[in-house]
Amino acid sequence: MDQQAANDPTKNAVEEADALAAVERHHASMLKRLNALTSTLTRAVTAGDTVAEHDAHEVLVEWCETELVPHALAEEGPLYGGARKRPEGALLVDGMLGEHQMIVGLVEELRGSAGVDAAVAAGSIRNIFALHLDKENRLLMPFIVASPELSLARAVEGLHELVGETHIHQHGTGQTGSV
Repeated sequence: MDQQAANDPTKNAVEEADALAAVERHHASMLKRLNALTSTLTRAVTAGDTVAEHDAHEVLVEWCETELVPHALAEEGPLYGGARKRPEGALLVDGMLGEHQMIVGLVEELRGSAGVDAAVAAGSIRNIFALHLDKENRLLMPFIVASPELSLARAVEGLHELVGETHIHQHGTGQTGSV
């Protein structure tokens, strides 16, 4: 899963585009789920429904622990590594790593909070994650795809945390772009 494309000077443009589309779809799916979980928690808090709040809180914390944080950690190696070594990408990646730390801290805050504090933490996670995904989708991934010495397809290969399960199962089956 070496992100460097130096051994293959002719990156496959279709594979790069497919990888970009898969990551963007996975990001959209994650953000949609986070929005729904945050809204459910906020509605329960607003309604004063402590049972629904407890359930929504538990589901959101579990999702953050099993989906959000592993996604962030998976990005830090293969997706960020090559771009961080390039002068043009280093500051962007450093800033995005800082956002990962902020998200992990907010997940810890969410875990230990209840009521309005939990709703605020959930909303903060959602908002920072949305901004973070926008930077990845608009800035980082296009930079990787455009860099001759980097490969997005190689960086995300085999990492369901970055592209979702569907892309992993269809990769290499001749079904390009149909995730």
